[in-house]
Amino acid sequence: MPVPATELARLFPLESLRQETRDQLARDGVVSEYQRGENVFEAGDLDEDTVYLLDGELRCNYPDGRSVAHIASAPHGRYSLNDAVPRRFTAKVVSGKAKVLRLDRRYLEKLITWDQLSRDESYRHFGNAAGGNDWVFRLLRAPAFARLPTGNIEKMFQMFEPVTVKPSEIVMREGDPADYFYVVRSGTASVSKYLDGAPQVVAYLREGDTFGEDALLSNLPRNATVRMMQGGQLMRLSREAFEAVLKPPMLSWVLPADAARLVQGGAALLDVRMPEEHAQRAIDGSLNVPLYRLREDIAAVLPPGARVVVYCNTGERSAAAAFVLKRLGYEVSALHGGLGAMLRLLSAQAPA
Repeated sequence: MPVPATELARLFPLESLRQETRDQLARDGVVSEYQRGENVFEAGDLDEDTVYLLDGELRCNYPDGRSVAHIASAPHGRYSLNDAVPRRFTAKVVSGKAKVLRLDRRYLEKLITWDQLSRDESYRHFGNAAGGNDWVFRLLRAPAFARLPTGNIEKMFQMFEPVTVKPSEIVMREGDPADYFYVVRSGTASVSKYLDGAPQVVAYLREGDTFGEDALLSNLPRNATVRMMQGGQLMRLSREAFEAVLKPPMLSWVLPADAARLVQGGAALLDVRMPEEHAQRAIDGSLNVPLYRLREDIAAVLPPGARVVVYCNTGERSAAAAFVLKRLGYEVSALHGGLGAMLRLLSAQAPA
């Protein structure tokens, strides 16, 4: 059910945001209706939402017996229900029905942060034209940025360097050394790779899309060529800025013992080395999709949203693979220490 942006204008702290930011949140929010006696959430629930009551009345029942009313039309109704996770109380509908708005908590925090930062006179990248900040909204919504701390967002925008590009301009070539991470601010681009001996377009990019991170994370040459289709503007970060601001928080590393527990719990184990390397020596039960084919082939191997532990020999390719998979919507961790670390653990656990 869509939510009018006007409803967001009475909610705290959304009323302080720019109209375009509220419009974006309205498009992203999910509104649901509940009937009397239904629970909006229960004590102990783990969720990623900020929840507002738009209409109706709830009773917030705490495990210790306390009970507090939350009424949409009351002065306190402009505030979200307590964001503490796990949830501290059960929110039960006591009116005939209730209308509830859910916003992704992490995305909301990022948009509030950006909205405030971009008001500073020193901020250089605000787009005054209609749609001029769509690239920001898409960038901050990308799964790979979901766990980026808000402090890093400020640093990222401060370090961005704008670059004007022309139609047909080649931004980077397959095989070149890695130097920058890019975000498309305006314009469109094609991504091509040499596959089966010939260049093939494998993806298209629009505002808010990123590229260039694979080689920076893996310390390998560029694995694709990016050519502008329409002229526009790119935002870029140097290798040093990327490694300082984006690389650490975007990668989730796990030790071999933790990786083994994740796999036992249902996570897929993915080897992103070349097929020849996988055939020579690999962890039993692992799947193999080489890094350079990951975007093209992963959906045929694992459904989006799947839990994945990636590994390679040392961790370099795993870092790049983890970033790519996060952008595609997978829950991913990279094996610290690579194949050797896991094989040492398995050897130590083997009966004498």
